[in-house]
Amino acid sequence: MAARKEPSLFEAAGLDRAAPRPLADRLRPQNLSEVVGQDHLVGADGALSRLLDSESLGSLIFWGPPGTGKTTVAKLLANETDLYFEPISAIFSGVADLKKIFESARGRRETGQGTLLFVDEIHRFNRAQQDAFLPVMEDGTVTLVGATTENPSFALNAALLSRARVMVFKSLDEEAIGKLLARAETIEGKPLPLDDEARASLVRMADGDGRASLTLAEELWRAARPGEVFDLAAVQDVVQRRAPIYDKSQDGHYNLISALHKSVRGSDPDASLYYLSRMLDAGEDPLYLARRLIRMASEDIGMADPQALTICIAARDAYEQLGTPEGELALAQACIYLATAPKSNAAYMAYNAARRAAKEHGSLVPPKHILNAPTKLMKNEGYGRNYDYDHDAPEAFSGQNYFPEEMGRQTFYEPVERGFEREIRKRLEYWDRLRRERGEG
Repeated sequence: MAARKEPSLFEAAGLDRAAPRPLADRLRPQNLSEVVGQDHLVGADGALSRLLDSESLGSLIFWGPPGTGKTTVAKLLANETDLYFEPISAIFSGVADLKKIFESARGRRETGQGTLLFVDEIHRFNRAQQDAFLPVMEDGTVTLVGATTENPSFALNAALLSRARVMVFKSLDEEAIGKLLARAETIEGKPLPLDDEARASLVRMADGDGRASLTLAEELWRAARPGEVFDLAAVQDVVQRRAPIYDKSQDGHYNLISALHKSVRGSDPDASLYYLSRMLDAGEDPLYLARRLIRMASEDIGMADPQALTICIAARDAYEQLGTPEGELALAQACIYLATAPKSNAAYMAYNAARRAAKEHGSLVPPKHILNAPTKLMKNEGYGRNYDYDHDAPEAFSGQNYFPEEMGRQTFYEPVERGFEREIRKRLEYWDRLRRERGEG
């Protein structure tokens, strides 16, 4: 007689099938070799693979964008090392929760079982909460694996970082996203209802996020009627457009503004417009971008093209008058102007040098001949005596010394041989020659 089959939990509860699971959950890798897009970590010569081979894992911080496999890799590490996997989220946990977890980990340790404590969104713990991990990391009670989308250098305590190794997870490239979609088609037993152009667009919409690519794929399967194949326009209508990964107050913000600034400085108008558009598209405040363009005009163009500052201020004013989207064109125009303008940081360097000199020399009194003398006492003290009014001097240039006598004449501003600064350099050289000829300075 055949053995009686025990009913499943679903059958015992009167349900005929299990609850549906999202595609991303069903495709979650079962071993490290199935993780895509992170070969530098889990490939044959990857950093994590080497740690596993050495049987010396240690505490780790996983840093990378959403949907790149941080949680999955942490769970697989626990399986590879026979550690007890304890996952928590910093969003829903506090110090009281941590104390209970640490006590349980100590109990397991006494029986020879180690604990891999995975903390998702670890950057959301404040400094005091982060300090709570230090003792249990040091005595080996837990092997901490923290996951963060924020730059650990800014988001985590230096003490915690010194006890953990940072592993950087990369956004999935098009090849990795393509592998995920192919695996999804195998699991579902049917192709995605897309033509080639639409499929390529879907990969780009995922924006390097593997979980997002599978969610988008699920939406398309649900939306497609039997035999229907979506083209590019239809895909955009069905799934709409996924917002770019960008947090205006965090790391993505600083990465993109840095890229914009360096593209302008590097005289690349196309790259400059790309990063300006990325930030505007992601919802950045256009007036913030206007302020940064004004800064670039002074820092990187300066006197090589004094008109650059005027252009940027006018672009800001135009945006304030017109708003979005009309005013954004003025910002784009200013961005192109800066990128194509002659470059000089001479004004920026001169300002910094002058500030250093001001701090180093303290409160020196200017020479008396350039001080006003509104009272008789000040006149008797020599204030204003022997001052040469430059407009009365030949070439409207007296060549007098204006620095404090204890300092002597200094040179801070060194114009470059580019743009309008060529003319400025000629003027300064001419005045320097007159100064020498007249025996001043």
